[in-house]
Amino acid sequence: MEKLIIIGGGVSGWTAAIYAARANLEPLIFTGLEIGGQLMLTTEVENFPGFPEGIKGPELMQNLKKQAEKFGARVVPKSVTGFKKIKEGYEVLVGKEKFSSKIVIISTGASARWLGIPGEKKYQGRGLHTCATCDGFFYKNKEILVVGGGDSACEEANFLTKFAKKVTIVHRKDNLRASKIMRERVEKNPKIEFMWDSEIVE
Repeated sequence: MEKLIIIGGGVSGWTAAIYAARANLEPLIFTGLEIGGQLMLTTEVENFPGFPEGIKGPELMQNLKKQAEKFGARVVPKSVTGFKKIKEGYEVLVGKEKFSSKIVIISTGASARWLGIPGEKKYQGRGLHTCATCDGFFYKNKEILVVGGGDSACEEANFLTKFAKKVTIVHRKDNLRASKIMRERVEKNPKIEFMWDSEIVE
């Protein structure tokens, strides 16, 4: 039986792995097939302590992985498929394999949120995307809509101006909820326009 199993390979999972490994808990961390979560799609991380000039998302993830492994964390690049309480603790299923542990930390993070509107599934990957850094290049000199008003939407919009002729941020309210620095960046960007009090319905 393991002392500790961690499910998730994002920042919170690696942070837990680092602290647990330093406490001699010999954590087993299931990262999924790709480590890093949404930060692997982020061009620049500017709000992580210790990096005043910012750091690329994938680079930060690799640093966290190395640090966790340095202290003895055991990394398994597989996805957890099931989880249940047992008498001695918890059982974690990874395909046909079973692992038991006294303690399990679940840090599966977030995923992109779709709008749930008609036609959305049909066009996913064919004009509709959730990753500007992955797919922005394909829309060189095009006009692009970005839906949302938070930091993620603003960061994606800013990044897309490297390729797009024009980027329009569509937001259901009349002001952005993004952090001050992100708001200022999109507001000052001459390639970005806004469509306030609007929702895409189809």
